[in-house]
Formats: sequence, C-alpha cells, structure tokens
Amino acid sequence: MAEDGKSEPAQPEQEVNRRAFFTRLGLGSLGLAAAGTLSFSYQYMSPNVLYEPSPIVNAGNPSKYAMNSVTEDRVTAIYLIRVQEGFFSLSAICTHLGCMTAWRPDLGIIACPCHGSRFTRYGIKIAGPAPRPLPWYRTWLSDDGDIMVDRATVIPPMQFLRI
Repeated sequence: MAEDGKSEPAQPEQEVNRRAFFTRLGLGSLGLAAAGTLSFSYQYMSPNVLYEPSPIVNAGNPSKYAMNSVTEDRVTAIYLIRVQEGFFSLSAICTHLGCMTAWRPDLGIIACPCHGSRFTRYGIKIAGPAPRPLPWYRTWLSDDGDIMVDRATVIPPMQFLRI
C-alpha cells in the first residue's frame, strides 16, 4: 500500500518478466528440438557399415577329404563334398526360411530341422516345403593347392572341381 492508503498498480516489470520467461522457455524448447533433429540427421547421413567376414573360404588341402565325403562347416554355412566327379560346395542354408541344415550320414541326405525339407548330397530337393534346391558355390584350387569356395558366387549345378 502507498502512503495515501491507495493500492499501487501492478508493476510492468512483473508482466515483462513473465513474458520473458515464457519466451525463453519456448525458444529453449525449439533449440532442444533443433538439436535433436540435427543429431538424428547426422546419424542418418553417416555411413552405416556392417563388417562381415570375407565370402571367400579357404577349405584347406584336398588330400584331407575322403572320397564320397560330405564335410559341413557350420561357421561359414557350407558343405564341401567330394565325389567321383570331383569337389563341389553347397550352401548349408535351407532355401525355405533360412534355417541351418544338417548332414545326416545315416540317411545319406541333407535335412532341415525346422520344417522338414530334405536334399540329396547334390542339393536336389527331395521332400519338404523348400522352393528351390540348395545353391552350388564357385569352387576352385588356389595357387597354394588349397580348395577355395566363394559363397558370393552361385553357379549352375554339376560343375565339379576336378583334381
């Protein structure tokens, strides 16, 4: 109260301070939204590299594979098979839903444990829901005499590596 008993009018400073507070709050919110947008934009524009192992596999010396053998490599998901005609390699991934297949020596087949697809040792489908046979991979002999398999190169069936 003033000395004459009348109440004083509201100070304009309080109203300005309130307005300044909300202005700063609004600008701060916009700044945070802009910073978040810039952060996500930077992440989107930066390269997203997946480091995968080489698709080329060194399967070793041919002398370590017995005649009529099927050798499964679970790490690289391939079968290296030696028959009378020579060597060849197949994918160990089922063509149905991508499950890892298994060689069943007692039955002489490659079987998928997920949905029951069955393949011959040449990758030909004999039963189950798989839509295609197992793909054949390019196989060759390196300069050092080792068998090499390129998992990135699918070749037509019945192309053997003769040694």
